[in-house]
Amino acid sequence: MKIQELGEFGLIDKLNRILPINDQDVIVGYGDDCACVKVGSEFLLFTVDIQVEGSHFLKEKINPKDLGWKLSTSNVSDIVSCGGKPRWALISLALPKDLNYEFIKGVYEGIKEAQDYYGFFTIGGNVSSSKQLMIDMSMVGQTDRFIGRDKAKAGEYVYISSNLGLSKAGLELILMNKDSYEEFEKQLIQKHYKPKARIDLLEKVKLSSSCIDVSDSLVSDLRHISEKSKVKIVIEKEKLPIDERLKMFCQKYNKDPYEYIFYSGEEYELALTSDKDLDLIKIGYVEEGEGVYLKTQGKVQKLDNRGFRHF
Repeated sequence: MKIQELGEFGLIDKLNRILPINDQDVIVGYGDDCACVKVGSEFLLFTVDIQVEGSHFLKEKINPKDLGWKLSTSNVSDIVSCGGKPRWALISLALPKDLNYEFIKGVYEGIKEAQDYYGFFTIGGNVSSSKQLMIDMSMVGQTDRFIGRDKAKAGEYVYISSNLGLSKAGLELILMNKDSYEEFEKQLIQKHYKPKARIDLLEKVKLSSSCIDVSDSLVSDLRHISEKSKVKIVIEKEKLPIDERLKMFCQKYNKDPYEYIFYSGEEYELALTSDKDLDLIKIGYVEEGEGVYLKTQGKVQKLDNRGFRHF
């Protein structure tokens, strides 16, 4: 069977079965934004993310500082979504021999900027030659309470941390290869190149029953919560805000803004469930059942499970 026939999550499931976890200190292994291990009286969070040229970024279209920032942000976002504070990182580089040093220097300057902003340190790594540029970061965080995907309950609310859909619009603008962009378009592009992990909302994450960062898409990531928690999630369309810049983009290019809100990846905002009245954007609720649904003027329909997939 070929990898593309398995799909990303089918592949992950098969590989994980080969490596069972028989360690009582591992609180959470595969299947969440982070793995969680109990060490003494505290919990350590482990995550890893990779940026591959041609798959995650186009070298000729990205500022290397933005690449370093984005790599760091994707890891920090996983740590935060599990209720933790980022602490330490390791970096592995696979570099073409003819790569200009100035490019990788710029990547590290972007990582340094992220370190200063998020409060972690890079403490080691590895370097290898490769035909293709790949940069991999592993990160360790700390928390006093692990927040996963499996504790959402019927009767709770569904929240998001900010407007969604901007990263997908920004990517499409980048790929248009325009000679010039309007100011709102430049801002959308910046949202794709330099997202911010919501470390500022860590205390609110700790008040949630379940949480995930929106890295694949809102629908896809809420489906992870639905499957792990064995609940039905209902999004109320009239409660979804549409960012003014997204409105302008969709009007200009004749697009549906909800397509972007539902299916934009690499947002690095948070989606969470809670029975508390949090000062976030309330977009729906949790019921008994399964799947992710959209409620529009009293009618409820199941949403397609679409989002970014590697295969």
